[in-house]
Amino acid sequence: MSGEKLKYLTEIFGACERLAAQVEQIVDAGEFPITIGGDHSIAIGSLSGVVKAYRKRDERLGLIYFDAHADMNTPDTSPSGNIHGMPLAALLGYGAPELVNVGGFAPKFDPRLCAHVGARDIDPGERELVKHLGIRFFTMREIDERGLAKCMDEAIAIAGQGTAGYAVTFDVDALDPGDAPGSGTLVRGGLSYREAHLAMEKIAEDGRMRSLEVVEINTALDINNRTAELGVELILSALGKTIL
Repeated sequence: MSGEKLKYLTEIFGACERLAAQVEQIVDAGEFPITIGGDHSIAIGSLSGVVKAYRKRDERLGLIYFDAHADMNTPDTSPSGNIHGMPLAALLGYGAPELVNVGGFAPKFDPRLCAHVGARDIDPGERELVKHLGIRFFTMREIDERGLAKCMDEAIAIAGQGTAGYAVTFDVDALDPGDAPGSGTLVRGGLSYREAHLAMEKIAEDGRMRSLEVVEINTALDINNRTAELGVELILSALGKTIL
């Protein structure tokens, strides 16, 4: 794969630079940024912007990253050349220089302050980088064995080591396709409807989330708007909506 051009690199780089600047302005203005987008490559921009804003205050952020995939490919390991399989690697300082340096600095996060939740489809090259960095992955196997509540408590504790709190990015393919059919990268065996809400409710209860992103909702693939409506519900839960 090395040497082959990444798909839409110029366009994605441009979009991420613009998004980073906009999110930075939102945070600088004292507002809470919510990013809703297409594929997960936009996280390179949105998260660069929020980190940059807090960096100016000498504060650092942790990260909770919900996804069925690791998103830890680099140009050398990617089987497809799709940048939406690379954002977490880029945010940690690995990959194409353009993507790594969005916002004018790198890396964006310390891997020790990052928690990945929901993985069940990881490429061989990604496994190597995950092990090398020691980033904490809560796979679906562990979630099944321990329960999501315990896993989320640990994920929040890891990300919460950031002096300013943490960012949250949620790929709807972390959910089971039965609950969220409207995504282009479906993998069976994901988080249930209730587990996803529990995760968001725990984050809201903790109170240290500083930005929220929901991606990969494809309305053209959705069934009766189920995925889009669930995305809105999850945002509300993350912002504090409760059953009682």
